[in-house]
Amino acid sequence: MAFSDPGTGRVVLDSGRGTEPGKVTLAEDCKCGDVLGYSSGWKKALATTGSVIQGKLVALADGKSGKEVPVTASPVIGSYSGATAGGYVYVAEGTDNGEITQTAPSTSGDANTIIGMAISATEVMFFLNGRADSTA
Repeated sequence: MAFSDPGTGRVVLDSGRGTEPGKVTLAEDCKCGDVLGYSSGWKKALATTGSVIQGKLVALADGKSGKEVPVTASPVIGSYSGATAGGYVYVAEGTDNGEITQTAPSTSGDANTIIGMAISATEVMFFLNGRADSTA
């Protein structure tokens, strides 16, 4: 089974921040579990050349543009499917802003920073900011 990020319905299993996570003000709407980066405000990350937004934080709740949302760089998020346990995850390419993939982006200029690891077929442990930003 191929890896699948549902885009919605993700579940925070561990915020990595205890009971009081940090908060950021969003520059666009997001869903719980979206990977966020900073580009003229906090937006959903994207690996695609020409519009790269490197992943820095994970939203711990749904949020609307202009509103605060709780975030952390090291949560465990569930409700994915088909992940290969032990495999790395990356910010997704294309139009899947905020989503992740286990396929390393390879187009020249795409963001290919490892941002986490699947710990089971359905759960991902993130470690954003643990590695320098990189591009293919």
